[in-house]
Amino acid sequence: MSATPPVALTIAGSDSGGGAGLQADLRTFTVCGVHGCVAVTAVTVQNSVGVSGFVEIPPSVVADQIRAVATDIGVGAAKTGMLASAPIISAVAAACDEVRIGHDGDAPFVVDPVAASMHGDQLLADEALDALRGELFPRATLVTPNLDEVRLLVGIDVRSREQQYEAARALHALGPAWVLVKGGHLRAEPECLDLLYDGSEFTELTSKRVDTPHTHGGGDSLASAITSQLAQGAPVADAVRFGKRYIEQAVEHAYPLGAGTGPVSPFWRVRAP
Repeated sequence: MSATPPVALTIAGSDSGGGAGLQADLRTFTVCGVHGCVAVTAVTVQNSVGVSGFVEIPPSVVADQIRAVATDIGVGAAKTGMLASAPIISAVAAACDEVRIGHDGDAPFVVDPVAASMHGDQLLADEALDALRGELFPRATLVTPNLDEVRLLVGIDVRSREQQYEAARALHALGPAWVLVKGGHLRAEPECLDLLYDGSEFTELTSKRVDTPHTHGGGDSLASAITSQLAQGAPVADAVRFGKRYIEQAVEHAYPLGAGTGPVSPFWRVRAP
């Protein structure tokens, strides 16, 4: 009988095209060595071209999924993805408190604030953004916004590295223990700079910029790679460095799928040389 691997929980929406959402999270968890559990927040109707609809899961059912996993299987670390609405966010916050998920609890908590589409359009209503800032950020071990989400959350339209530092400070003031401001959308920069901040020290994490249109699920995969390492007991800074290396390779090995944007790939970690 094999030993039970560490457990990570994703609290996220389902992507019918398989490129992002909890499908990307579970793929990443598996290749990074952890058992993945889910709390489904929404079922989307989407493919490589875009999202044409979604149905929210009742907030009480989302919370019950979290409790069911945590009280039986246990959770080494958890992450969020698409949370869809303020009532769902409130239910997630309450359930995580009950089962001690969060930076003051037993399990680290990565909040990936999915608030903007890949084209920069706002996905969450203003009251849901308020709930993210007021209820989830203070519980987060780490938050991982991209620059469009930074603009929606703290009103800073990052166009330079100096503004990236400013955004990290503003996000940290909302309560998370750590902030990772992802810089992939600063396309004028020759490298992708992600900025990690713990309230006192900044760490710049750079990677080469890969020329590919296929980046679907990149943010989800980065956050879930980080979560996988936190579930295995890694310190936050080490987990983020691992996630950065993982997503660099996943983007480099991204593949076309359908008529639109293909997904980043986990297969580089499992294919024989």
